[in-house]
Amino acid sequence: MSIKLSAVIITFNEAEHLDKCLSSLESVADEILVVDSFSTDRTKEICEKHDVRFIKQKFLGYKEQKNFAMSKARFNYILSVDGDEALSEQLKNSILEIKNNWTLDGYYCNRLNNYCGQWIKYSDWYPDRKLRLFKKNTGEWKGINPHDSFKLYHGRKSGRLKGDLLHWIYRDYKEHKEKVERFSSIAAQSYYDLGIKSSIVKIIWRPSWAFLKAYLFRRGFLDGKNGWLISKETFNVTYLKYTKLRKIWKTEKLIKK
Repeated sequence: MSIKLSAVIITFNEAEHLDKCLSSLESVADEILVVDSFSTDRTKEICEKHDVRFIKQKFLGYKEQKNFAMSKARFNYILSVDGDEALSEQLKNSILEIKNNWTLDGYYCNRLNNYCGQWIKYSDWYPDRKLRLFKKNTGEWKGINPHDSFKLYHGRKSGRLKGDLLHWIYRDYKEHKEKVERFSSIAAQSYYDLGIKSSIVKIIWRPSWAFLKAYLFRRGFLDGKNGWLISKETFNVTYLKYTKLRKIWKTEKLIKK
């Protein structure tokens, strides 16, 4: 017997790719739920063209918003995607097969990222393994914002899906740099809230290792110019995160004096 599946998306100004996302879900999902953080673009208008249940919710944080959205789904089986992602044809077929023979608690898929018009096959970005198909109450969204991920509870079992989750990550280099600046600030604050500290060693070593891993060990050089740029920004976001974290601790220390 086929299970009923809720596709769950959190959105804020996702108009650029949302139509592709929703169209790819229609053949596999029995419900499409969008939890929107008061978008100011055409996000709601696009949702109205599809069979979508639309809920407005003030943004709670990435993992918090996704856990909230999951709690609002009508069905116990969840497919979680972002508004700038879409299912490949092979992934759709794989999900349909699982719906007719669900045996595990969750299923991973590979995410294929489109960077400035190029599908990236290396650079630490592929296979970008994500657990996006799962049963309610078998896990939760965890991690340090903005790098959240769904984690199954201890003892739960997972499998793999065939096909890629297509992700349009950045349209140009300017957008990438802006996200690096914003995400490094969010990550630094999240680290501080968890009591994690920075140091000169972390500021030097961790960005250097992040670059080497992406460009050399994960063969980013095979992605050409974009592989170099991705690896460079991987260095930058790590450097900025630990630099900003160190500054937060210093500022708080001065305030407490």
